[in-house]
Amino acid sequence: MPAQDFRTFIAPATSHRRVTQRIGPWSAAACAVLLSGCASFSPDGGMGVVTATVSQDLGKNAAALRTPDETAAARSTTARLLAKPLSADAAVQIALLNNRGLQAAYNELAIAEAQAVEGSLPPNPAISLSRIAGSVEVEVERKIVANVLALATLPVRSEIAAARFRQAQIVALSETLRIAADTRRAYYRAVSARELAGFLAEAQSGAETAAKFATRLGETGGMNKLDQAREQVFYADLTAQLATTRQRAASEREALIRAMGLWGDDLAFRMGAALPPLPSRPQSLPGIETEAVRRHVDLQIGRIELDALAKSYGLTQATRFINVLDAGLAGKTTREKATGEKIRERGFDVELQIPIFDFGEVRVREAEATYMHAVNRLTERAVNVRSEARDAYRTYRSSYDIAGHYQREVLPLRKIISDETLLRYNGMLIDVFALLAEARQRITATTAAIEAKRDFWLATTNLNTAVMGGGVAGRSESARAMSGASAEAPQH
Repeated sequence: MPAQDFRTFIAPATSHRRVTQRIGPWSAAACAVLLSGCASFSPDGGMGVVTATVSQDLGKNAAALRTPDETAAARSTTARLLAKPLSADAAVQIALLNNRGLQAAYNELAIAEAQAVEGSLPPNPAISLSRIAGSVEVEVERKIVANVLALATLPVRSEIAAARFRQAQIVALSETLRIAADTRRAYYRAVSARELAGFLAEAQSGAETAAKFATRLGETGGMNKLDQAREQVFYADLTAQLATTRQRAASEREALIRAMGLWGDDLAFRMGAALPPLPSRPQSLPGIETEAVRRHVDLQIGRIELDALAKSYGLTQATRFINVLDAGLAGKTTREKATGEKIRERGFDVELQIPIFDFGEVRVREAEATYMHAVNRLTERAVNVRSEARDAYRTYRSSYDIAGHYQREVLPLRKIISDETLLRYNGMLIDVFALLAEARQRITATTAAIEAKRDFWLATTNLNTAVMGGGVAGRSESARAMSGASAEAPQH
């Protein structure tokens, strides 16, 4: 094969002149020395992207606990936050510092950084030494062999390794946002369940009094069996509802505990008795789709993956005919036993795998299909992100309007009705049955108001998740799909 054609096959989309410089033995060795000196680990282990985004968008601190001092500092912050009644923001901050699953994700980021540094390093040369002794002479052969193809494609492979590391950083950020969102949801569910249980406990106490009163009226003949049974079943239903709500409150609290990663004495923390009030006005987000496409971490992961696959595809095209190309220096020393004379010989050694059966078409087709697979997955995810953002915002606005309607209209009117009903009962204008019927309706309205307020705060969390990402349990679906495409990409 002509030298010029040979260089064309191994060149990763570069000019012939640059390829000649790369495959020269001395320039390749010099390049290896220089690049090995440049490869290094980042001071923060790749956490810069995570900490900056969490600080700016969430107003919280995220840290990878890799030293005893960092662990002690996180523990001190957790203890300080748990000493006061727990808020949603405090719960999120505790989870970001104390959740061990999140720390495992940061360990995966450190592993990805190590793999990125490894991918940017030149291949290690191999040293071969052989000694053959015969009746006449002793032959000693020495070889130093380096992978020339790996050296020639090192710049592109380094770029791919760097892109993979950037992708790992965004995946770690996605997991951080997921933990923060899950913790906030768990907090709102736990507090609303506790608030509802407290209200139902008060209502049950009133229903118990009414049931006893109905029993006494029945004994005196003032209430028939049908009306007595109605009051008794109302009390029984309310008791069952209270038991169910208390169980749900305990389960929601445990979900919050798991999200924060607490155990032992930390389980005695206190929460607020009620959800925070609604904001005075809802958010106005006319550009919600554009913001979601720009900031969503799933799309950031997909873009980086697509760029890496594009570079990998170009590398596959450039090296499609070359599978193995090893070259190095060889030396041989021969000593005759009879005379003791030594004969030294030097030269070079080249090993090339000849593409007789596989001309690289399989790898090229696979790389192209893998790239288009990633393109279509990313496009699909972008369409879904836009739809999810629109739906999340509509849900947020409707939840705000519904919860506000209960707070401004339903509950005040229900209070007026309850007060007027009580006044008429005290004035003997209505009987006890009207008073008890009003109590049932008030319980139903208040329960719906608490649930509506809970739904609003959950919708607020889901809206932020729709814009930023990180809302799916574990690694996001698109991140898994992109990572799968990465695993299927051809290896060089």
